[in-house]
Amino acid sequence: MDASSLVNVPPILTLTINPALDVSTSTAHVTGEHKLRCGSTRIDPGGGGVNVARVIRRLGGTALSLYAAGGPTGEAYRQLIAAEGLPTVLVPIKESTRQSFTVDETDTGKQFRFVLQGPELSEAEWTTCLDTLAASMPRGGYVIASGSLPPGVPDDFYARVARLARANGARCIVDASGPALSGALAEGVFLVKPSLRELEAHAGVKLETPASQAEAASALVASGAAEYVALTLGGEGALLASKTAVIRSEVPKVTVISTVGAGDSFLGAFVLRLAQGRTVEEAFRAGVAAGSATASTPATELCHREDVERLEAELAARA
Repeated sequence: MDASSLVNVPPILTLTINPALDVSTSTAHVTGEHKLRCGSTRIDPGGGGVNVARVIRRLGGTALSLYAAGGPTGEAYRQLIAAEGLPTVLVPIKESTRQSFTVDETDTGKQFRFVLQGPELSEAEWTTCLDTLAASMPRGGYVIASGSLPPGVPDDFYARVARLARANGARCIVDASGPALSGALAEGVFLVKPSLRELEAHAGVKLETPASQAEAASALVASGAAEYVALTLGGEGALLASKTAVIRSEVPKVTVISTVGAGDSFLGAFVLRLAQGRTVEEAFRAGVAAGSATASTPATELCHREDVERLEAELAARA
């Protein structure tokens, strides 16, 4: 029996207030002032929390995905999520859901990512998101708030999410950047997953050595900002800081094709393994495996279960 099917697995809810309809394609060479003839097009329902939920489902788990969407792109987005069978709660908004555009340059192997800022939400719309979250709160489980904040949403939105989670006995996990990240850390969360660039921006200093990276992550734990800090370092691996230790993991050897969604995959696998009763070290390895598996897939494709489990075993054998 799959561990995720056990009755006592804590529930997981993901929150995506600024989802994106991800469009990806390829062309030989990106240049200005010319028509660029492109290859085939792929369209996926993107955005941090939704991607996390999609990965959790691919790995045999279940997560309820709460998201805000509207307009024609929002309807296309809803249909794509429904086709994947994700359990969802939709908060309708007036303006149209954004798109993101990824182009692979086949001549060089470079990837160009164009990320739009998203629709402006009214106060009534973003407060409805919080009210809906409160009504859907997974008591005793996990709330994963991930992705950027669209215009109109206050910088302390994820801090409000953290307060709601704490008041309802749920563990809050945040993957964000800039003031939204800083606000959540000021409130205090269970787990935060910054990239190196995001942690440097929060700390206000360059973290160019492994020692400085570990020190910055550990400082967040010591201050009470987070119980766990999972710092993702791309090809350099990842580290996990807690009150008791800092552990590191190299990435397994894979052929990197596209890193889109790798961070979301890390987070989805990490939280699912925790919910399944695995140790923090095992969950951390699963996150690294899932991020690496996603990086080996094209465009906006996410990881596949068999690849994640194979890489988990490989990393466990190294431990």
